[in-house]
Amino acid sequence: MNTFLSRLNSLFAMTMTVLAGLTFCCFLSTVHHTHHSIAKLDTPSVLVRQAPDYMIGHEINDLGHMTLNIDADLNHLFNWNVKQLFVYITAHYKTEKNAFNQVVLWDKIIRRGESARLQYSRVNPKYYFWDDGFGLRGNPNVTLALQYNVIPNSGRLLNIYAEGRHVVSMPENYIKGRA
Repeated sequence: MNTFLSRLNSLFAMTMTVLAGLTFCCFLSTVHHTHHSIAKLDTPSVLVRQAPDYMIGHEINDLGHMTLNIDADLNHLFNWNVKQLFVYITAHYKTEKNAFNQVVLWDKIIRRGESARLQYSRVNPKYYFWDDGFGLRGNPNVTLALQYNVIPNSGRLLNIYAEGRHVVSMPENYIKGRA
């Protein structure tokens, strides 16, 4: 009953109970923090061309090209329970083929201790802006939004839209050659 292994088991169980309680208190201390911020997005250059998608057997689709201006200060989102932020820009639009399209154009991971001030001018998207058809050319309502995941040490994983969206009207004409 009082063997070395039973005492070790009791010590381990007590340690895990105390750690679980402290982790829950860590979560409770920051559960009511607001994680809202304002972002300013702009697109100085927007182009559309037709290109073969080699992943789907050379099918021709619309491919959007744009440069992005990003301005957002996310430093206030960090507290002692936030480990990192996963920040990304998405494009939302409607086509005849699909009622809702969402494409990730750019992303960045910001760890605790790094500056969370995003000031980028004329940055190219990291990912291709493909449409699964011909829904980009002449689309008047492509909305760009900055989103971020707040990744805590303990607690909920939050997915938040920053205030301040940017609406882009795609050009009516395709460009020829490389963008």
